[in-house]
Amino acid sequence: MVDSWLVGLLTFAYLGALFAIARFGDRRADAGRSVMSATVYALGIVVYCTSWTFYGSVGRATTGGFSFLTIYLGPTIMFLFAVVILKMIRISKTLRLTSIADFISARYGKSQLLAGLVTIIAVIGIIPYIALQLKAISYSLKILFPDDAEALSFMPDSTAIIAIILAAFTIVFGTRHLDVTKHHEGMVLAVAFESLFKLVAFLALGIYVVWFLNDGLGDIFSRAEAIPKISTLLQPDSVNYSNWFSLTVLLGLAILMLPRQFQIAVVENVDPNHMRRAVWLFPLYLLLINLFVMPIALAGLLHYQGQPFVADTLVLTLTLPLAQGNSAMALLAFLGGLSAVTGMVIVETIALATMVSNDLVVLFLLRRDSEFSRRKDVSGLIMLIRRLTIVFLLLLGYLYFRGAGEAYALVSIGLISFLAVAQFAPSLLGGMYWKDGNRQGALAGLILGFAVWLYTALLPSFARSGWMDSGFIIEGPFGISLLAAHGLLGLTSLDPIAYTLFWSMFVNVGAYFAVSIMTRQDPGEVATANQFVNINTSSALTSRVWRGTALADALIELLKRFLGPKQAQSRLQRYAKSRGLGKVSNLEADAEFVVFSETQLAGAIDSASAHVMISSVVQEEELGLDEVLNILDEASQVRAHSKELERKSNELEVATRELRQANEKLMEVDRLKDDFMSTVTHELRTPLTSIRAFSEMLHDDPEMGAEDRTKFLGIIVGEAERLTRLINQILDFAKLESGRVDWEVERIDSSPLLTATAESVDQLFREKGTVFVLELPEDQQPVWVDVGCDRLKQVVINLLSNAVKFVPSVAGLIKLSLSHDQGVCSYSC
Repeated sequence: MVDSWLVGLLTFAYLGALFAIARFGDRRADAGRSVMSATVYALGIVVYCTSWTFYGSVGRATTGGFSFLTIYLGPTIMFLFAVVILKMIRISKTLRLTSIADFISARYGKSQLLAGLVTIIAVIGIIPYIALQLKAISYSLKILFPDDAEALSFMPDSTAIIAIILAAFTIVFGTRHLDVTKHHEGMVLAVAFESLFKLVAFLALGIYVVWFLNDGLGDIFSRAEAIPKISTLLQPDSVNYSNWFSLTVLLGLAILMLPRQFQIAVVENVDPNHMRRAVWLFPLYLLLINLFVMPIALAGLLHYQGQPFVADTLVLTLTLPLAQGNSAMALLAFLGGLSAVTGMVIVETIALATMVSNDLVVLFLLRRDSEFSRRKDVSGLIMLIRRLTIVFLLLLGYLYFRGAGEAYALVSIGLISFLAVAQFAPSLLGGMYWKDGNRQGALAGLILGFAVWLYTALLPSFARSGWMDSGFIIEGPFGISLLAAHGLLGLTSLDPIAYTLFWSMFVNVGAYFAVSIMTRQDPGEVATANQFVNINTSSALTSRVWRGTALADALIELLKRFLGPKQAQSRLQRYAKSRGLGKVSNLEADAEFVVFSETQLAGAIDSASAHVMISSVVQEEELGLDEVLNILDEASQVRAHSKELERKSNELEVATRELRQANEKLMEVDRLKDDFMSTVTHELRTPLTSIRAFSEMLHDDPEMGAEDRTKFLGIIVGEAERLTRLINQILDFAKLESGRVDWEVERIDSSPLLTATAESVDQLFREKGTVFVLELPEDQQPVWVDVGCDRLKQVVINLLSNAVKFVPSVAGLIKLSLSHDQGVCSYSC
């Protein structure tokens, strides 16, 4: 049994630690020292792993075997296409977009209707997911304290208390700045910490279950295979491939379309290069946190053989560690689940609150003659609306949990929410890559896809909770089976999730493309479509699309009204300085200033509301389609010029590389030249040495005999002639390189040549004290060869000179032999 006071103390201590971490991150950011490293960013994206991961995956594994892997396979595959996320980041940073509703709205002409529709779908779709998190906490506490009335007397409704605490945390660290494009670094740092904590907690629980409660993985799997009912979960033929495919696609879309994922991956990104680490760290995290899912599921099934249990409780209710009386492990599992809950709720409610306040509440107040629309400074009121929205969203989640959440397992609740946000995919992805997609097509697709989701997913969840009659699910309304919620047009072979995904995407995608093809874009949409699709080359297009008249003072007052006087003045001063103007009063209401003002407002109240407010103080002249096309044509020319510059840059790079290679070759030639000169010097030194040696002998011994004198003079003359030939060969080096050297080959007797060559280097032998032996054929027959006489003599001298260098002094012996066999001449030294 776990003491209630200890659980309460640890819960508040953990949440207090999150406050401290978030506060630390915000202080560092305010001091100009960012904590948003690539690792923090990647761990922030892991907010994807909620209590649905920590608890629900095990529950799904107990009923669907390895099908739980689709929950992580889809996101992993999507991260292989990180270029899509990078493009979303580039678009959002360029246009200061603040949410997924703002993103879709901006693409289709800043449509207020579209922004409101996306927001409504997101809220209705995500509320069940928030309820899921509260359900996880509620069930955890119920298992920890079976006697709820006595153990939880200090908190009459513990789930409500947790929801209130999460609302307070989100308000403090998620609404510090009116401009939601400012990064919530403290919040992201806290979420990164939670990601590490829940991973450590789940791995610890897995190790405990596998090696402390059982005898390892082999023991668990062998025992499971021995029980037919459990072993079916491990059989490959139990896999429903259509459902696997559907879930993989669904979860792949969810990683991009969930408001909290857009918030972390896009809005909170400070450096697109951080995606390089997220591309491998995020999938690695998913792998690690799922290592023990199947072993825990099997261990739970083995433990509860023949006993009823809720699949989610294998972790959620903490029964495995509690059954062994291990309170410490149970508390760690509880805190791990709490960590998974808090991360999701905080980020999700920030994202939804931004959308609700900007695209519903503020937009509604701006459109009616109210005190709000007449206030000179509405920044504080907007902040209040955003904070109240956070409380309202958590209240809705709590009410859904109390009303309908009891009827579904954790995974089912999560998948219902994922199906809702998947409806954003056609208009968002289509808008990024297809220029012809328009507002009418996006509206048609979203409305029809959302209607199918309501009918086939959300309403059946209400029916199972007893809120309404369930006959329409199988039998159809008024008994029309073809209209049954889970049997539209007779299709009944898919499970409910795959079924809803198929029909909702079928009508959504079909309507988006069909309506877009049948209708035309207005000029504004043409411009924004081009900007989204070609974001890398059209970021400067916006300022050229606007045309009209405006007053600079009116724009300045508008910025002060929505951003606050101090914040607006600071931004205006920086803007004036960037344009080379000394004072804000020198600003003129040209197209660039209008676009700047709208972009700044978009960071606070999103692009649709910002467009409404700008339109209220300027007189915009509507551009004709021809004018927009001309602008786009100029932009195309700019892109073509850019591509031409890129081509020339590539050519220059190729030329530079070729020059570098040529330079390397020249350096190699220079080295070879040095080697050549060294060799030439050696070759010239050899005859000079002989000439000097014999000349000194003749000079020092004037009484030398006539025979020796004649012999030595002959050697001197011969070496002088060879020296002359060597010099001539050096002068002919250019011919040698060009391959035009004439080789003079003659037929000579090798024996006299070797004898003369040996005599020319005889002085080298004497100086070294080396004995030299020349062996000629015993039959004294001529050994004829066809060679260049000087070159052969040069080769032999090189051999003998090298031999002198490496033989011992005094006792050294060098032997040169000449032989011939059947016309083949051979030399050896």
